[in-house]
This record gives sequence, C-alpha cells and structure tokens, in this order.
Amino acid sequence: MSAPAEEVRIRLLGPPRRTLAVAESLTGGRLQALITGVSGASACFLGGVCAYTVPQKARLLGVDAAHATTVDGVSAQVAAEMAVGVCRLFGADLGVATTGYAEPAPARGVAHPHAWLAVAAGGPGGPSVLGQRRVEFPGRNRQEAQQAVAEAALALLLEFLRAPATAPAP
Repeated sequence: MSAPAEEVRIRLLGPPRRTLAVAESLTGGRLQALITGVSGASACFLGGVCAYTVPQKARLLGVDAAHATTVDGVSAQVAAEMAVGVCRLFGADLGVATTGYAEPAPARGVAHPHAWLAVAAGGPGGPSVLGQRRVEFPGRNRQEAQQAVAEAALALLLEFLRAPATAPAP
C-alpha cells in the first residue's frame, strides 16, 4: 500500500467528500494503480482514462488537437486540458493528468524523461485548473520514469488536498 495514496483516500472522504478521476498518458495506468491499490478507493475514485495518442486525448478528453499535434501531446496546456477533460468525462470533483516522455527522444529534442502534471477541480462554472508542474527524471529508465511521474502526480494532488478549500463540495 502507498502511504500517499492512503492519504489521498482519507482526504477525499472528507469532509468535504470529493471524487477523483485520472487522465494518464506516459504513466500508462500506474497512477490509477497507486490509487486503487488502497482498500476503499472505490468510495472516492470514479475511474480513469489512459489516452496515449493525440487523437484519443482530443476525442476522450477534449484536448486541443492542433496544439497537441505541434507539441507531440506534451505540454502544460495538454496536461491542463486532460485534467479538466477527465473531470468532465467522469463528473468528478477533482481530476489529475500526466503527459510526457518516459525516455529520451533525441529526434524531438528530448534529452531525458520529463512530464507535465495537472490537477483540476470541478465547480459551478465547470472544471478549472488548480495547478500544474513540470517534473524531470534524468538518468531513469522508462519504467522508473513512469513510476516516478505517477508518484509525483499523487504528491501534487496531495498538495491541493491538504490546502484549505481545494474544491467545492458536491
């Protein structure tokens, strides 16, 4: 069991009680696995999407395909749109998203693994981005980078859950 994932569950159960959904790309389901590895996660976790390609990010999560294509699906904007999109898709109070490179991609100018993370919250006017962060993991192999990004996304979510008035109660 992951202590951060357990804390996420406890904080989501409230008060106020909130729900969570996840949109993943480079982490390939690892973030969802961390969350659902905690007993009782179904009381607050609604589900997730692993959208690995730009067309799927656009179709499922409402990501701007034109922008995403120009950045190979990896940018602060893409992460933010994924987090907002997963909130809408699942009707969740909170959404978390990951997108990035799990390994170097010299042809694209990517020297080492890095990712963009975003957290969004639902509200009366629809979901909006609470915050985002770029994380880098030089020297990590593909699997290590994917796991590190999933853990970083969980840590970013916890920052907002620990802050007062993170998201409105449903």
